[in-house]
Amino acid sequence: MLATRRTTFCIYPNQAQTAKMFEWRKLHCWLYNQALSDRQIAYKRDHKSVSYYDQQRAVKVIRQVLPEFKELGSHALQATIKRVDFAYYRFFQGLGGYPRFKSLRHYSGWTYPCNSGWKAHTTGVNGYLDISNLGHIQMRGKARTWGNPTTLTIVYRNGKWYASITVACDVQRETGNGLIGLDFGCNVAVMGAVHLGDGEYEQLEEDNPRHLKQVQTKIKQANRQKRRKRTADYQKRVKASKRWRKAQKKVSKLVRIAANQRQDFIHKVAAQIVSSNSMVATEKLNLKKMTKKAKKGSVRKAQKTGLNRSILDVGMGMLRSAIEYKVEEAGGIFVEVPTQKIKPSQRCPKCDYIKPKTLSERVHKCEKCTYTCDRDFASATVCAEYLRTGLGTSLDKHGCLTSISNPKAVKSCGGMKQVGQKKCQKPRPNS
Repeated sequence: MLATRRTTFCIYPNQAQTAKMFEWRKLHCWLYNQALSDRQIAYKRDHKSVSYYDQQRAVKVIRQVLPEFKELGSHALQATIKRVDFAYYRFFQGLGGYPRFKSLRHYSGWTYPCNSGWKAHTTGVNGYLDISNLGHIQMRGKARTWGNPTTLTIVYRNGKWYASITVACDVQRETGNGLIGLDFGCNVAVMGAVHLGDGEYEQLEEDNPRHLKQVQTKIKQANRQKRRKRTADYQKRVKASKRWRKAQKKVSKLVRIAANQRQDFIHKVAAQIVSSNSMVATEKLNLKKMTKKAKKGSVRKAQKTGLNRSILDVGMGMLRSAIEYKVEEAGGIFVEVPTQKIKPSQRCPKCDYIKPKTLSERVHKCEKCTYTCDRDFASATVCAEYLRTGLGTSLDKHGCLTSISNPKAVKSCGGMKQVGQKKCQKPRPNS
């Protein structure tokens, strides 16, 4: 399967290279802000919009007037201009706020959009990076699949330099022929229902490691120390003290540790699920509404804040996305069950009887058939049954299945064309 994948290496420039990279980062930040200012002034003064190609042609003039920009490379400067254009595109599409000026500490790095100006001497494991006007830089890291490098992004984060390389490669991933339904939660990160055959399911679960909660006490202590230092006041032109910056680095380091642990956990769990199951069904969740802030004046504002923090600490959206692309790499099927119509959390997996439940009810007990099990396991079983019996059709009476002739419906609401192609395969239990 031909795909584009991104691999991040940690790079180790020497002292002279580090000083030059900081200078280049400063110049790219200045160019970004000047391009943004040029668009704002042109619209306010002349009511005209400046296009990306107008600013791209201005890069030649900038390199002639300011000789320090010649070392940076024209393609890298054009990529910085493109960032401004993309920011405006997102604003006009309603995907983001109005573009704002960036300070140097919030400008992470710059991008080489093509193979010009750099070369990666590696086979996917360690190696070194060759950047024009900068020299050789040692890098360490390991890519799962290596191929043809296409773009390079230099990033400065938490006192370290990173090289993020985009690679066009042939992705190969092994998988089993099992079928599993998944339900995400806060107490248990992932609850799985593995189909064993004859309508029987095995319960598998992965506990929530609570990465942020483990370092929350240290973060609060570091924030308390930071508040005792002199913070920045830009209106009064007061800079933050060196001790405040040192304390801020400590807070950022603790948050980054939790984020790295969460990312590692997500990829390991997703790889474990896909390694045994080629057909995966999950409940379609609207995480944006689930993590929405409590209304102003709400009595349970603190409880809602804690719930939002717990949901984000699990990383449900990241886990769902990781499982989806890994299943697609393996040539499997990923289906999102429509929540509003199927209602997996309220439906009985044995008799399809629907009973509304509150979040405090963690045990499913059907009033019609007296079937009792864990609530999350019942929801995961309903998702698996939706995928397994999609051709059958015990759930087609609810009007949720799409046309079998529409292969694009596999992601959105469970088109079963690929299931029909694999129905002769007998699923095996997860191991």
